[in-house]
Amino acid sequence: MKQVVSAETIVSMLKQVTSSDKDFVALHEPSFQGNEWTYVKDCLDTGWVSSVGKYVDRLEEMLQEFTGVKRAVAVVNGTAALHICLKLVGVERDDEVIIPALTFIATANAVTYCDAIPHFVDSSEETLGLDPLKLGDYLQEIAEVRNHTCFNKKTGRRIKAVVPMHTFGHPVELDTLVEVCQRYHLELVEDAAESLGSYYKGTHTGNWGRVSALSFNGNKIVTTGGGGAILTNDETLGRLAKHITTTAKVPHKWEFVHDQIGYNYRMPNINAALGCAQLEQLPDFLPKKRALAKFYENQFLHFEGASFVSEPKHCRSNYWLNAIRLSADYMNLRDEILRATNEQGMMTRPVWRLLSSLPMYADAPQMDLSVAKKLEQSIVNIPSSAHLGGTYVEA
Repeated sequence: MKQVVSAETIVSMLKQVTSSDKDFVALHEPSFQGNEWTYVKDCLDTGWVSSVGKYVDRLEEMLQEFTGVKRAVAVVNGTAALHICLKLVGVERDDEVIIPALTFIATANAVTYCDAIPHFVDSSEETLGLDPLKLGDYLQEIAEVRNHTCFNKKTGRRIKAVVPMHTFGHPVELDTLVEVCQRYHLELVEDAAESLGSYYKGTHTGNWGRVSALSFNGNKIVTTGGGGAILTNDETLGRLAKHITTTAKVPHKWEFVHDQIGYNYRMPNINAALGCAQLEQLPDFLPKKRALAKFYENQFLHFEGASFVSEPKHCRSNYWLNAIRLSADYMNLRDEILRATNEQGMMTRPVWRLLSSLPMYADAPQMDLSVAKKLEQSIVNIPSSAHLGGTYVEA
């Protein structure tokens, strides 16, 4: 007989998983067990702590090797990476950019930094990310293509790009989305901030869009403290990304010549040093996180009213943040579960509020968001740090 979900049963289960002497269990905390001290100390000893240094180059090379992309450009954070990605594909003032309503605020903010307009679309029950089939039906209704350019028939504005976000590390249905983008002449820009180490049909996320963005915030699967990266298989765009994120300065021994508007977005060497040490450990982090996810998945098979969010079909997820979903009859327990777990020192969080409900984006165009609204009410993120999975890997 299944155990009916309640705040008490969730607390009890999480205590088994997170058994520790600590009074507090974070949602996702970094692990510094490699060369972090050595590499950071090297920066301090040599004085190379700013935006030039060997660790910046090395981090970019390591990202290229790990993800399979041709060019990686390290920047100060994931939002800056996404901002530049949108600039690189030609997003301009008053363009519309299609993004999921269920995503972190940075996705919409990066659009706004371009003086463009976020256009909110619905999510998939399976992936939690943008639903390409529903998007295709929606575009058939509201969009028209003229001279290889997509326009919104209702607003008259150009629709320039689509930005899927791989929620909690679970890839969206990328091949179907690529087809929709090709049909409507839309640029595909992946917000891969949460999906380093995730694959769709055997190809790492970040390879499907013309450009893509990563994040290395302190809570990500690997961290540089703050930081991000631009990924692309377009060598020309890669060189341009490197140039404009370094204030568009023309190389010269002493002259300050800048040939276009640029951005001071380059990652400091000291942050890159931390990232190099972290990337060295990523092959160890990933199986631990998958083992923890499998343990959770097995536990929630015995619950009535709650289920574990598993990787979608054709995907291999990094399981950056583990999540459960409450069924319709139990959604009213969400806040009680959040309150009880946090009071017991186990950090849990709801998913983000739909961006379309925030005051600065309330007037932005949107489609039917019925699935996203249901996901917003039913998702709870639970402790996901890689070290929690160590026991299960070894067992």
